[in-house]
Amino acid sequence: MEIRSTTDQDLDVFVDTLHAAFGRFPDTWAHGSGAWWSALEMDRGLFAMTPQGRPVGTAGAYSFELTLPGEILAPAAGVTAVGVVPSHRRQGVLSAMMRHQLTELRARGEFLSVLLASEALIYRRFGYGPATYTRRLTVAHHKGAFAPPRARGEAHSDTGSVEVLRRADCGEVLEEVYDRYRRAQPGALSRPHRWWAVGAGQPPISRAPRYVAVHRDAHGVPDGYASYSIDDSSTLTVDETIAADDAVFTALARFVLGHDLVNEVVFKHVPPEHPLRWQLADFRAGQVSNDTDWLWVRLLDVPRALTARGWFMDGELVLDVDDPFLGEHGRYLLTVRDSKAECVPTDREPDLSLDVSDLGSIYLGGTAPSTLVRAGHIRAHRPGAAALADALFRAERAPHCLHWF
Repeated sequence: MEIRSTTDQDLDVFVDTLHAAFGRFPDTWAHGSGAWWSALEMDRGLFAMTPQGRPVGTAGAYSFELTLPGEILAPAAGVTAVGVVPSHRRQGVLSAMMRHQLTELRARGEFLSVLLASEALIYRRFGYGPATYTRRLTVAHHKGAFAPPRARGEAHSDTGSVEVLRRADCGEVLEEVYDRYRRAQPGALSRPHRWWAVGAGQPPISRAPRYVAVHRDAHGVPDGYASYSIDDSSTLTVDETIAADDAVFTALARFVLGHDLVNEVVFKHVPPEHPLRWQLADFRAGQVSNDTDWLWVRLLDVPRALTARGWFMDGELVLDVDDPFLGEHGRYLLTVRDSKAECVPTDREPDLSLDVSDLGSIYLGGTAPSTLVRAGHIRAHRPGAAALADALFRAERAPHCLHWF
């Protein structure tokens, strides 16, 4: 089995091989939208080839920026388009591609890799761990009333306005508002201009027909949006809500929940700890579903990754990290002082022993180390170690990722 890099000339064969792996046929382009694969970076793709020269597996990667705790932007490889045709599964093809890809990412100087897992059982063995989570919130229209806020203050007030535009008329606004949002949101990924330019991805990046409620602040500057559509059953579905702060999100939520001739409103991607349910007069009006993982994280260089993110309290931990897929093991002293970390090899006794996939899960602050201790995945070697790790690894707010790739 040969693993080789792809070029632009391989695009059609790459797409066909990937679709064959999933038993599907490529969708036709519609509504002026580019297909999702129009944003692929073919210089980052891989083919698994038979001795006869036939491609039977694919893997790709995008060049993203990932927002780390502390509003720090770090380069991250977005692994995508991974598939093996059914005739060659369970023969080591996927493992060979993943090992080759991780080696290449390191050779490029990258220390973080991320992906969206089609199946939760597949990618942990390659060192990835779920790091952000999302859920769907459905609100019946007749139960969409908001409770009066019991706290007073400007944080709960909104002096802006909402304007309804067509997706086709506000692409530049969406790109600008999303880019400001993702720079401040832990766990968010960049959306390169090319994605918007070719309409690659899911709405509102794609040019599929959508209405967009654009929120503007008191000075008329766009600072949030909600992309939505209404189907034949009078369900209003919000693809995503991007907001500079809670007041903007609340204004957009009020707008869609107050839409006429709608039976229910579905918010497709809401962070697990979002306050919207608490804002409704009827707490039970918000029905949660599709509570699931979203972004998975893989550390390729533990010291670089841990020193790259921001920290919010002082302390030190000794982490004993096992990376069985790459056959590596390291013990590191993590020392945090004044929001900065130092991470160096050490012979000291460990505070925590963990798999690199579990380190990926706690890296952005979206999974408490103590949860994985209680689950039997992380071993705490002394009392208080898990609590200290919880406090150290927390982020300024829960990480969340909306971007589909």
